[in-house]
Amino acid sequence: METLERTDSDESPLGGQALPQPDGEGRLASLSTKDKVRIGLGFVAALGFIYWAFVEPKIRTTAITVLIAVAASAGLWIGANLLFDMVKPRWLTFSTIVFGVVGAIVGITLHGNLITIGSGTGFLTWVVGPLAGAAAFGVLGALLARTDDPSRRRVIAIGGSAAIGVVIGLVIRDAYQPGLDPVAIAVYTIVFAALGAGWSQLRHHHPLGGALIGGAVGWVVGAWGGATLGDGSPVTSVVATLIPALLIGIRLGMSTNPDLPRRSRIENGSRAIIFLGPALLFILIMLVIPAIRTAYLSLYDRDSVEFVGLENYGDIFTSKNSLDLDNWTNMFTSIPFLMGVGILAIAVVIGVVMKRRTGRAVEIGNPTVAPLVFGLLLVAFGAFTAMRGTLINNLWWVVVVTFASTALGLAIAVLADQRGGERAAKSVIFMPMAISLVGASIIWRFVYTARDTSTEQTGVLNALWIGLGRLSTGSGLPTLLVTIFTGLVLIGLFMVLARMLVRYGPARAVVPGIAILLVGWFFVRFTGLVGGGIGGFQTLPDGQTVGQAVFFVQETPYNNFWLMVVMIWIQTGFSMVILSAAIKAVPTELIEAAKIDGATSSQVFWRVTLPQIATTIGVVVTTLIVGVMKVYDIVKVMTNGQFGSQVLANQMFQEAFGFTNKGLGAALAILIFLAVLPIMIYNIRRMQREN
Repeated sequence: METLERTDSDESPLGGQALPQPDGEGRLASLSTKDKVRIGLGFVAALGFIYWAFVEPKIRTTAITVLIAVAASAGLWIGANLLFDMVKPRWLTFSTIVFGVVGAIVGITLHGNLITIGSGTGFLTWVVGPLAGAAAFGVLGALLARTDDPSRRRVIAIGGSAAIGVVIGLVIRDAYQPGLDPVAIAVYTIVFAALGAGWSQLRHHHPLGGALIGGAVGWVVGAWGGATLGDGSPVTSVVATLIPALLIGIRLGMSTNPDLPRRSRIENGSRAIIFLGPALLFILIMLVIPAIRTAYLSLYDRDSVEFVGLENYGDIFTSKNSLDLDNWTNMFTSIPFLMGVGILAIAVVIGVVMKRRTGRAVEIGNPTVAPLVFGLLLVAFGAFTAMRGTLINNLWWVVVVTFASTALGLAIAVLADQRGGERAAKSVIFMPMAISLVGASIIWRFVYTARDTSTEQTGVLNALWIGLGRLSTGSGLPTLLVTIFTGLVLIGLFMVLARMLVRYGPARAVVPGIAILLVGWFFVRFTGLVGGGIGGFQTLPDGQTVGQAVFFVQETPYNNFWLMVVMIWIQTGFSMVILSAAIKAVPTELIEAAKIDGATSSQVFWRVTLPQIATTIGVVVTTLIVGVMKVYDIVKVMTNGQFGSQVLANQMFQEAFGFTNKGLGAALAILIFLAVLPIMIYNIRRMQREN
């Protein structure tokens, strides 16, 4: 009888069959050949990138910067968590480290900006201030943490703070010693003390503590910010630093070491600060403080010296460059306006018919909606061409780009939904989003390029336009073929129109009717029945026909529209992706129920799908408005604001940095902020309601 020997390693912990051991060779053997090839290629690619990073200086520098930033961020986050873990078991250590960090920050601020004596170039001279500050403040924190006696704490806090304040004042360089302005100091101290007291009241704390901290901050702002640096002496420097140090010392002397429950609350509350603190600090430094300073500068003259109040804002609305309404009556004779009025007349007729049939002249999915919307858009287009200026241009951008991007994105999302090649088509349409606005502007500059007609056109649109002009004024076989093709298309559209009128009524005949108008206009112009031709050509006095290019970027006022096309080209992909996701999220039960009730595809979209994605459409529209209001890159690259194409962001840059008019540039920046602010508030409130 054969016996089976079983070693300890073969037995499972439960006494049954042995569990498979996850060794590396076993896992590798279980992989397919394709997976092994992928792993090998990935390993080779990683080695190649590492080698390239060490060879290419720019890649190496970028990689090192990223690694340092990630390591520093992770180190700070881990260090902060470890620090607050000491609150309950080791309060003395925690207090010493916290005070030391504050002192190091003070030392970095003073020594790093070369304000104190001994600061300069080199590593050793740079670290002296932070190390000295960390040591002084750390000792103060350790002494306060070692005693709970109120009188001793007051002596330590006031005495230690005063000593630190005197030392800082004595080491201030001569060039930074302030000449004190008592009025400025008093005003800032009172204002900040009141703010601090109010903040303490809101937090249900005693207002005296907040008033002391606020008064210290106000004294520093008034003593240094409201004075002329370099006009003071060591005495004024000591006064400027000693008083706020004493105020902070008094506030520290009022506090007590927390008991165990308070330490638990500090530890728990610290987690929110650790997670939100860096983001809030970044927003404060990069957004809030610059916004406040910009608003402050907007109230001063071009050199930020003389207070002018709201004069800069008045200049924006009274300057002809910003708002020119002198020729507003020309809108009534502009072609877009007249076309819009004609389409609105058609909308009125359709609305009267629909009122008799359904009882409503205009509603979602009603045939009246399309001509009504396009008519209003063309009327607005005509108004914008007659009224000029930066403000009008920005409003024009908002209306056209927002409407066109949203409409095109929605149309593509609906038409491509669950169709063959949907992913490929959407990838191509979304691809412009991967291009920067500067890169897209350069691409479209080549598309719009116009050259002398004696040479070949390098711009795509002008090449097509002049080629069309040669066809329409020629008499060869290509001209005949285009004429026959256009005529057949026109006949086909008439047949479709007749079929729609007979089977479905006027509602379904709107689209082919508009197509007949467009194709018919092209046919009569191309054949010379009206106008003698179409395309880029001109007839000289001697009867000779030559090409004529279109200066898309230079010819006002429609050059603004050709600039908008770039933004529409980019943002259509964004709208398509967001709206496509929303459409796919519509419950299929609703769609199936509508179809069972006899609803057509059009009715399902207008009555079921569209109301379900209305919130998403609102998000897309508001996002586009915010982006368009800040448009800068396209105008900067393509025209730099010339030829009547100026927008607020580009004018702000030119005024602030080109013409060194800081006041007007800041006012334009605040105007953009105020224009975007209501949209942001609406978005925030909408998200809060949804949550």
